[in-house]
Amino acid sequence: MEISNSVLKLKKQLETRVGKAMFDYNMIEAGDTVLVCVSGGKDSHALLSILMALQAKAPVKFRLIAMNLDQKQPGFPADILPAYFASLGIEYRIVERDTHRVVKEKIPEGKTACSLCSRLRRGVIYQTAKELGANKIALGHHRDDIVHTLFLNLFFGGKLKAMPPKLLTDDGAHIVIRPLAYCSEALIARFVRGMGFPVIPCGLCGSQDNLQRQRVREMMQAWDRRYPGCSESVFNALQHVVPSHLADHGLFDFRGLALSPSAQQSFLTPPEPSGIITPSLAR
Repeated sequence: MEISNSVLKLKKQLETRVGKAMFDYNMIEAGDTVLVCVSGGKDSHALLSILMALQAKAPVKFRLIAMNLDQKQPGFPADILPAYFASLGIEYRIVERDTHRVVKEKIPEGKTACSLCSRLRRGVIYQTAKELGANKIALGHHRDDIVHTLFLNLFFGGKLKAMPPKLLTDDGAHIVIRPLAYCSEALIARFVRGMGFPVIPCGLCGSQDNLQRQRVREMMQAWDRRYPGCSESVFNALQHVVPSHLADHGLFDFRGLALSPSAQQSFLTPPEPSGIITPSLAR
């Protein structure tokens, strides 16, 4: 497939941003084995493509393994990704787990399935990484996902928390990386359309219009239309946190705040008389 100049420019932009994120957070080191999670959606397609491009020119050697979790969703085209991976010449693993049935059994009709689905997927991904000897797990979350998660936790969870670009798993066995952390969804979507990747939509949760995340997405889209660059500014704020100007006493020692010795002494020492008598005192 011949790639147009405009798509090549998009690819270069993504490579630059992914490369910077990888450098800033030291995401991939020499000798790493990186399990790249590919759902078939646009973001994971972009992730795999950019990582493969950077692998070819990186000064250090690392191994990439593409992984797809076949969740047995009705109508899921199970043949597309294996054929696509084979055409790329990349090492890959297809893992089959009927998590769709579990989600449908546990989640009442009309309720959000994403939370349970994510937990089930995460467990399978971690187990697969262990089996393959992968010390890094690459996910396709982008800048907008991170910003939306911030507001989800703020509005509905009562926490000032988002998705970190790099995370150590609870058991300390793997490091999760998000190389697309500096990339906007709009840039990724343009690149994927231009490349013609075999995108597979998620039939399990993609039709759930009542998702809180969808509401936050719509809110941020409206803000970005009214205030261009708003999402980028919010993401930049996540990189410039000032704990002393928040209210978490576990993060900043508010109780221990005290005047400096010189300032304290100035309060204890009475000021020298000025020699000026005010009219009120003169009377």
